[in-house]
Amino acid sequence: MNTPRTSTRSRRTAETAIELTLDLDGTGVANIATGIPFFDHMLTLFAKHGLFDLTVQAVGDLAVDFHHTVEDTGIVLGESLREALGDKQGIGRYGCAYLPMDETLARVVVDLSNRPHLEFRAPDGTASAPNFPFTLVEEFCRALASNLRANIHVELLYGRDGHHIAEAIFKGLARALRDASQRDPRVKGIPSTKDAL
Repeated sequence: MNTPRTSTRSRRTAETAIELTLDLDGTGVANIATGIPFFDHMLTLFAKHGLFDLTVQAVGDLAVDFHHTVEDTGIVLGESLREALGDKQGIGRYGCAYLPMDETLARVVVDLSNRPHLEFRAPDGTASAPNFPFTLVEEFCRALASNLRANIHVELLYGRDGHHIAEAIFKGLARALRDASQRDPRVKGIPSTKDAL
C-alpha cells in the first residue's frame, strides 16, 4: 500500500498566522478562510482541479494590504507540497496545462526538480481582478515555486478580464501540479538520471 502523502504546516510571523493541511491524493475538498474572498475562491478551485484536499486558515494584516497573506500562504503551501511529495519516488515529475477561461488562455509548466525558479510572463498592464491586484498572482506563484523548490513557468497567452486571467493561472497551476505529482507505476525510483531530485 502506498504511503499517504499528506502534510500539516503552520507559519507565524508579526504579519500573518497560517495553518494548512494538504492531502496530495485527495478528491479536491477545500476549506479555505484567508480573509480575502477572491483568494479563497482561487485556492478552492486550485484544490478542486488539482484533486488536492486542502485546508487553509490564515489571519493577516489585511488592513495594510493583501500581500503578506498571499505570499505567506504561497510559502506554506509550497512547503506542504514538498513535504507531502516525500522522496518523489514514482512520480511523473513534469506537468503542463493549457487552461482556457472564456477569452483567456494561460499555459503553466512544472518540473518538480528541486531547483526553484519562476518564469512568469504576462503583458505589461495586465488587468487585475476586482479587489485583487494581478501582481499578487505572481507573488503567490513565486513563493510557491521557491518553497516547493520547483521550476514553474507561467505564461498568459492572451486575455482581457482580470478575474478570468487569475482563474486560468490558478487552475493551470493546479492541473500541472496534479500531473507532476501523480504516481506512475511504470516509474521506478526517482525520475532523474541523477537518481536524486
